[in-house]
Amino acid sequence: MTRTILVVEDEPGIRMAVKDELEFEGFHVRFEEDGLAGLESIVRNPPDLVVLDLMLPGKNGFEICSEIRRRGISIPVIMLTARGQEVDKIRGLQLGADDYITKPFSLSELVARIRAVLRRCHPEENSDVIERGMIAMDVRKHQVLKSGQAVELTDKEFQILALLLKRSSEVITRDEFLKTIWGEDVYITHRTVDIHISALRRKIEDDPEHPALIVSVRNVGYKFNT
Repeated sequence: MTRTILVVEDEPGIRMAVKDELEFEGFHVRFEEDGLAGLESIVRNPPDLVVLDLMLPGKNGFEICSEIRRRGISIPVIMLTARGQEVDKIRGLQLGADDYITKPFSLSELVARIRAVLRRCHPEENSDVIERGMIAMDVRKHQVLKSGQAVELTDKEFQILALLLKRSSEVITRDEFLKTIWGEDVYITHRTVDIHISALRRKIEDDPEHPALIVSVRNVGYKFNT
């Protein structure tokens, strides 16, 4: 399921950078430039999560968060602000924000926090089905689909893909693959991981020689692009 994120941010550079990153990560993104429009958008058509700047024209983030909670709107909110004072963080959380991130921030950290909040707020989705772009995995059925077509994987390939999908966009080291999938007591080399990744790519990539889904991070490991 594609989640909708509303970004309420008055700085154009930040707004567009966040929008581009979230769309790249597979989210549907809406945005508003001021507090009044942001509040109206939340009330009229609630998104799955709000990235809410604290300092906004019209209404600030504190006022918006307080108002939507007063109206019984329980969608998760991540406050985004240049302020770093502990008192502002506490106030935001007391008003019903689910998380708080201080500018300047990395886009990857914001994405990680969004995913973490969505997992907490939608525990039913921490289920046996994982969907990332064209790839869908049913862990219980041990089934993988690419664009709706079944893909036959070995047990190790399935475990590797499951780890990549669950932590999409995170870099997973070869050592972590070995420890998680083969165990600490088995003596095998990084080359084993590379061989299995290569085999997996031949089954799920459109062009295995130029992979777009499972990408290499030089001298580190691999990550799954959504």
